Formats: sequence, structure tokens, C-alpha cells
Amino acid sequence: MSGLWRVVPNSPHLSASSGHSHGMVNGQKALELCGHSPDGRQLSPLTSPLLYDAGCVRTDDEDEVRRKRFPTDRAYFIAKELLTTERTYLKDLEVVTVSFQSAVGQDEATPDSLKNTVLSSFEPLHKFHEGFLREVEQRLALWEGRSNAHIKGDYQRIGDVMLKNLQGLKPLTANLHKQSEVLLELEKACRASRRLEGLCRDFELQKVCYVPLNVFILRPLHRLGHYKQILERLCKHYPATHVDFRDCRAALADVSEVVEQLQGSLIKMENFQKLLELKKDLIGLDNLVVPGREFIRLGCLSKLSGKGLQQRMFFLFNDVILYTSRGMMANNQFKVHGQLLLHGMTIRESEDEWGVPHAFTLVGQQQSVVVAASSLMEMEKWMDDIQVAIDTVKTSNGPSSDLLTSSLIDIKCPEDSSAEAESEDDITASLTSLERPTPHRGNTMVHVCWHRNTSVSMVDFSIAVENQLSGNLLRKFKNSNGWQKLWVVFTNFSLFFYKSHQDDYPLASLPLLGYSVTIPSESENIHKEYVFKLHFKSHVYYFRSESEYTFERWMEVIRSVTVPSSSARVLNSKESHLH
Repeated sequence: MSGLWRVVPNSPHLSASSGHSHGMVNGQKALELCGHSPDGRQLSPLTSPLLYDAGCVRTDDEDEVRRKRFPTDRAYFIAKELLTTERTYLKDLEVVTVSFQSAVGQDEATPDSLKNTVLSSFEPLHKFHEGFLREVEQRLALWEGRSNAHIKGDYQRIGDVMLKNLQGLKPLTANLHKQSEVLLELEKACRASRRLEGLCRDFELQKVCYVPLNVFILRPLHRLGHYKQILERLCKHYPATHVDFRDCRAALADVSEVVEQLQGSLIKMENFQKLLELKKDLIGLDNLVVPGREFIRLGCLSKLSGKGLQQRMFFLFNDVILYTSRGMMANNQFKVHGQLLLHGMTIRESEDEWGVPHAFTLVGQQQSVVVAASSLMEMEKWMDDIQVAIDTVKTSNGPSSDLLTSSLIDIKCPEDSSAEAESEDDITASLTSLERPTPHRGNTMVHVCWHRNTSVSMVDFSIAVENQLSGNLLRKFKNSNGWQKLWVVFTNFSLFFYKSHQDDYPLASLPLLGYSVTIPSESENIHKEYVFKLHFKSHVYYFRSESEYTFERWMEVIRSVTVPSSSARVLNSKESHLH
């Protein structure tokens, strides 16, 4: 399975069928070099974002000149992370305040209550963060500048700007409690109006809505956590005598208090948002979103049947396990084949019993299912999570176990149909081509897990939300010489690539599940500082960052989704059911 990447609808992208890389998209010529690897071979859209354009290749001389000119202090690069991530955050707010409102706000299907909630929640935040970003940009420009050297010390700090603005943000934190109201209002309005539901679905397929709409709605809650992390790093870096230390510590105390207050509602909202998102990916199910239901893990397992092992997508909740197959229809949804209630279930390893590696058996009250994971680690993750869920369901008052039973719709699809097996050609054909710039939902986390044959948990989603990063990186392919300068946003388990931070939407994205991140070896002849390497099967990319600090940060956030963490697993078992 080659690396999966998102073809952004209606944007210049390569063809899904060979021979059309010089075609037209919406009347514009596609980027000619997009559809080929550096050695000239045609590439599948599942391969990688090849945003080759001579206009954004940077020379090494330029790089060296720039490096000598700018500050090297670690505090400067921490402050610069505040700047780069604030730019992305403001753009994300605009997705709601500008793009979403212009797409659905004028329509009579949109109730006034929803318009008012969105306006009162997001407009004041957007206005506030415009001013905050301006101040951060001005401070960084002074920090980088060569003039006024005698008063430079006054500018080489960021704590005062953060303290002032976080205090200014305090009156708006009441609005942050409203983010949950926006989610609830939107869900209620979409249930009441097919037209509005269609408008929202169409909006999610626009280029500007590069992650699910509900993710943007929760961004303000997550952003406070990012400020807290940045201030913690500054406080750790500075000696207590530093001119910036006191302001940073005061700002950290302020933001920590607000984050703590919002933590409970954030966990509930993240779960609610995830259930709403999964509902869109599933067919054959009437009502997934019910009070008390919690999402725990989703991912690929092979199910043993009379026809052998069949790839299936499994969804674990705190009351039930659903198993599904990927439909071949245009909307790429997953068809629900069956459910296993956790009440009264037992689980056991059964590799020896069936002669299948990493196999285990789920013994339910009505039926038993034998499944196999792709690796020992995947098997352990699933077995741990299912066992904790089984133990918890005995003592908890979760959702009523008959809720899903009555809502499974007869979708008349034979279990284990061999016609559902996909080749890479099938997958490629299902993606957007130049002749058919049809929007699709083939880029959600469920589909990435399906293609990469892996799983993710709710704890993984929470960790991914904490680890967000933006900034310029230089990128090089395995067989190319030049380095290409790109603005890169890391969020939602993916890297999103832009030409500059001013762009309204990404040109392409690279989901990172299944990738490894390492440092290049001597034999790869990179000979540059601060380079990390991403690889999945035959796909290899090199990225260069501008300093030791930014290199460490990119490695840290990418590792959070590419390298399995045993500590995250333990956390998952302990905390999945606390809320």
C-alpha cells in the first residue's frame, strides 16, 4: 500500500489515472511537475504530495545568509513557535468566522439561534487574536532587527506580550464554554434540516476546510493548551533572574487556571465531536451519538470466516464493538455488518487455536468472533482496551445496550463478500482525477487506518490535538537535489503543505500513521544540519528545520503519531473511561 495523501478538491493536483498530468482543473493548468517523481515516473495520488514548482526551491546560499542574520537564542525560537502557530490558529478561526458563515450563514435553512451562537462565540475571539498576532509579529521583528542595539534587551522577550494578552483574553473565556453550545446547536440544526446538513457537508468538501468542521469549532479550547506549553518551555529555559521570567511565570499561572477550568468540558466535547465524525463514516446505523457512549479505539483487524481472513474495520465504544467493511460506493462510507455487546463478553488470545498470528477471540453472549491484528503491538492495544471496557461496563451506567441493536439498519450486504477486496488500482480509481474533480471523504482518519492497516485510540486523538505545529521547512525527495521551501502545518495526524503561511488552503497533505521518523544516516549524503527523515515502505522525504529547537519540536510532534508509546497505552487503559 503506497503512502496515502489527500487530493484537495478543485485544486491543482495530479491525475488519478495516468496520462492526464497536463490537463486542466477548473479552467487552470495543473502543476505540470506534480504528477511525476524526480526520476520522471508517473505517481499514484496515494503516493505523496509532490508540489514541485521552481518558484519555491531555495538555494543553500540563501539559507546560510538568513541563518547568520537571525538570532540563535532558544527563547527566540520558542517565541517564533508562538508566532507561527498563531498564524495558523487565526486562519482556522477564519474558516468559521468568514468561510463557514458565508457558505451557510445567509441560507434560510440556518436557524438564527445557530448564527447567533457562532457569531457571539467566534467573532470576539477572531478580533482579539488579530490584535494579539499583530503584537507578536511586531515583537519578533524587533527581536530580529539590527537597529536600536542599545535597547535590544527590551525586545528580546515575549512574556510581557503574552501576559498582557492572556489577561485580555480572560473576559472571553466565558465564550470558550460556548464552543460546546456551537457543536450542539449545529448538530441539532442539521438533524432538523436536510438542506442545512447538505450545506455543511458541501462546506466540509471545500479546500479551505482542510480538517473536519467540528475540529475547527473546538480549536479555541485547544489553543489555550498550546499557550500553556509554550510558557512552560520558556519558564524552563530562563534562569529566575532573566528579565522575561517573571512575566512568563505570571502568564503561565493565568493560562493554567483557565485550562484547568475547561478540561472537563473539553474531554466531553472531544468525545462528542469524535462520535459525530464517525457517524458520517458509517452506514447501516441509525444513531451512534447517544448520551453515555464513549469512543475508545478504531482500526483494522482481519476477521476469520468460512472464506478465510477478511479485512474489516472495527470500532470499540464503551458498550459495543462494531465491525464494518469499506463500501465501494462513491461516498466511501463503511458498512456495518454486525455488533458485539461488551456486557458479558470475554476475550482470549487464540493464535495457537487457529494457527493465525496475533489472533484473539471475542466471545459475546450471542456470537463469537475470531480476529487477527497486523502485529503483536496492535493485538495488545486492542486486547488491553477491550478488556478495560469489558471490566468497566460491569460497574458503569453506560448507554443502554439495546440502543444500537434496534438501530442497525438492514442494508442487505452479504457478510464477507469477496468483491470488497481492494487492489491499489481500485483505491486509485476511487480518488479524484483531473476529469472528475469530485469531492470525496476518502481522507478521514478511518480511511487512513484502513489503508495503513493500523488503529488509533481516543487517547491518540487527544495527544495529537496537544501536539500541533506550524512553520517553514525545506523538503527534499529521495532522488532529488534541490530543497523546496514550504509552509507546513502539523495537525490531525497529518502534515499539510502550503507555499506560504498566507495561503488559504493546503495544496496537499500527508497522513503520518504508519510512517517512521528518523535522522538520515551517513550513507544518505545529506550533510546538512537539523534534518529529519520520514519514510513509509518505499516513500522517503527529508525535511530541514532552521534551528536545533525547531528540529527537536518537529521530531517530537511527529513522533507523537508515528512512534508507538507504551506510556500512552497505559494512559489509554486508565483514562478511557474516566469521563
